[in-house]
Formats: sequence, structure tokens, C-alpha cells
Amino acid sequence: MKLLKHSIAGGLAGLLATCCAALAQDTGVGPAPVETVAAVVDKGDVAWMLVSTVLVLFMILPGLGLFYGGLVRAKNMLSVLMQCVTITAVVMIIYVLYGYSMAFGGSTSPYWGGLAKVFLSGVNLDTTVATFTDGVNLPEYLFIAFQMTFACITPALIVGAFAERIKFGAVVLFVILWVTIVYFPIAHMVWDANGLIFNGAHAGGVAALDFAGGTVVHINAGIAGLVGALMVGKRAGLGKDMMAPHSMTLTMVGASILWVGWFGFNAGSNLEATNGAALAMINTFTATAGATVAWVLIEAIVRGKASMLGAVSGIIAGLVAVTPAAGLIGPVGAIVLGAIASAACYFFVAVVKPAMGYDDSLDVFGIHGIGGIIGAIGTGVFVSSSLGGIGLAEGVSMGAQVYSQVIAVLITIVYCGVVSAILYKVVDLIVGLRPSVEAEREGLDLTSHGESAYHS
Repeated sequence: MKLLKHSIAGGLAGLLATCCAALAQDTGVGPAPVETVAAVVDKGDVAWMLVSTVLVLFMILPGLGLFYGGLVRAKNMLSVLMQCVTITAVVMIIYVLYGYSMAFGGSTSPYWGGLAKVFLSGVNLDTTVATFTDGVNLPEYLFIAFQMTFACITPALIVGAFAERIKFGAVVLFVILWVTIVYFPIAHMVWDANGLIFNGAHAGGVAALDFAGGTVVHINAGIAGLVGALMVGKRAGLGKDMMAPHSMTLTMVGASILWVGWFGFNAGSNLEATNGAALAMINTFTATAGATVAWVLIEAIVRGKASMLGAVSGIIAGLVAVTPAAGLIGPVGAIVLGAIASAACYFFVAVVKPAMGYDDSLDVFGIHGIGGIIGAIGTGVFVSSSLGGIGLAEGVSMGAQVYSQVIAVLITIVYCGVVSAILYKVVDLIVGLRPSVEAEREGLDLTSHGESAYHS
């Protein structure tokens, strides 16, 4: 359970400038700094975290790949799968080389973890990290692997926003730059004990709450996706050509795998096989159920028919919304939070996007961005013991908690949005963002990878 704190005097613009400047300086999801002394390492905790780590990888490959792949046209199926596979492999390497150090390197800086642990310097079979229970530790290699999977899935989520119309090389280059300059600093700020948001300095001493990554993963990915959709531009033929999902069957399979894997994502963020993990697990059931039913009901009322696309969108909306709240709120509150988030996501997908005219291909902003924002702010409400949550920190009012959540969300939106826009422009100048219109119309499977997902 992670509490975040920081005064906002000077405004978000000043904070953004400070964040960027701090990245030039070299100055522990929750654990305290690494310990090399003997500590209790529980085999049950280790077993649970090993499983959770693999479950998060399962979310990406094949879960996210199939979910996104089914939603695009057949001629672009392999391009999405290839992007998910390559992003995962590239980020794994980056995380070991310097990403872990930038996020959890032990620096006292509120903005990044420093370079003390580049190439995993000082990490060995005997080093451990603390959990949320004093004296109970995890092997450091295990914590690194778990956090590494989060770093992999976040940029993979982004590609759905500009699916079917971006160069493969541009995706890879953007991801390398983005995780380095956006993801790792935000992860440090939110999840490291010294982080700006984790230590609560961002909201006058009131810590914000982000159990499993509402800001770090979903708002981050949603904002980067929206900026990317705007800067890459609309798909060729949008509004004229048929662009319906080519396989809702694969999308449903992918969504189901995501739901299963999300138990590692949410309950694993407890870092221990305790009652906290059990609470996160049941909330991952109930919030998702509430969101799915809400989306289906809204479609049935508004459109007269409930669709499979709507049902799986509800699944993802509920999973996203409960991520920051999973180990902090009650199961009934999770149902309500999921339903509220689902309704908000539906509104952005079905009303706002068409009205604004932007081409967020697979609704990364509409679901991950909006669902993440609703979940992050809603956590400040539903954590209250009067609503079934574990309770607010001593002396903290609900209003103060919600204010803290809002400031944490705004910091993420502004920092990610501005820096992502710069990075897209840099990538465009170096390799170009879009393939030719001819290549896009033929399909990225053949023009980018020389193969097809299906053969007649």
C-alpha cells in the first residue's frame, strides 16, 4: 500500500521543469532501500511473487497481443503482435541495464533513483528488498523481475492508440526513449520510498494512494497514447473504409487472459502472500464484474444491443480502475468503482472521441487513461472505512485524500503529456512516424514484416 505526499506551491509548470532538470542529476512499488543483511525471506511469499511475475508476463504475451490483434484488421494482426513481442524483449534488456537503477537505485532524489545500480551493480543472490511487513524481505532478483514486467506492459499498452499506421522502427525507438525519460522517473516518484509522490511531498504532507499502478501504468500509457494518436494522425481511409475488428473471438480470448494475468498485477503488488493479497484478488474479481455489467447495460439501453466488444471493453475498464485501489478498498466499493469507471470510459469512447475527431484506434486513452484517472481519484473516496475500505491515514480527511490523488494524477498527466509529445517529434525527425499511404493500405504485416497472419 503506497502513500504519496508533496506541496504544489509554484504550480505544475514549475514542477515539470524541476522534474526535467532533476533527470540530469545523479543524486525503494514500495520497498525500502535494499538490505544486504540477513532477513526473513518467506518461501510462501517468494512462491507467490514468482507466480505473480509470470502472470504479468502472461498479460502481455499472449494476452495483450491477442486482445489488440483481434481488434485491428486482418492485414495488421502480425504487426501488433510483433510490436508487443519486441517491446517486451527490448524493455527487459533496458530494465536490467539501467531501468531498475533509475526507478529503485537508492538515490535520495524525489525524481529518479540514480545510477548506483546500473547493470544491476551490487545485486546478487544474497541481496533483498523489504516488503510492507518489517523484517520480511524478498530476493532482490525477484523484485527486479516483477517490476520489469510492469515496465514492459506499460509501453505495450500505448501502441493500441496508433495501431495500423506507424513504422515498426518508430515504435521501438519511441519506447526506448519513453521508458527512459517518462516511465522510470514516474515509477520512482510513485513507488520508491524517496519518490516525490510516494513520500507525500506533492500535496502538503498528505500521501496519495496507488496500490498497483493507476498513475505509473494506466494514466501514463493513456496520455502517451492520446498524444501519439494526435501526432501520428488518423488512419488512411478512416470514416470511409471498413475498420471493424477482424476477430472478436481472439479479442475475447486476449481479454480473458488479461483478466487472469491481472491477479498477478494487482495481488502481486502486495509483495506478500497475506490478507492484503487476498483483498486485492477479490477486488480484481468484483470491480471487473461491476464494470462489465455496467458497460453491457449501457449498450443495451443506448443502442438496443449489447456487444462482445462492449463486454470486453468493460472488463478492461474495471481492471484499470481497480488497479490503484485493489488492496485498499472493499469488494462492494470495488463493484461501484468499476461501474462508475465503465460508464465514464463508455462516454469517452462513444461520445467524446467521435465528437473530437481524434483516432485513438483501440481506445487506449478512452479506457486506460480515463479508467486510470477515475480509479486513482476514486481510491481516495472508497478507501474510507465507512465505505468498506481499509481506512484513511490517521488525521487525514477524505477531502484531503482526494486532493492528494488529484494532484498526483495531474503531475502524471502534465509530465507524461509534455515529454511524450517531445519524444514523438524526435522520433519523427529521426526515422519518421508513418509508413507510406501505399504501405498502410496494403497492411503492415506484409510491408513491415513480410508475412501474413492468415493464408487463403
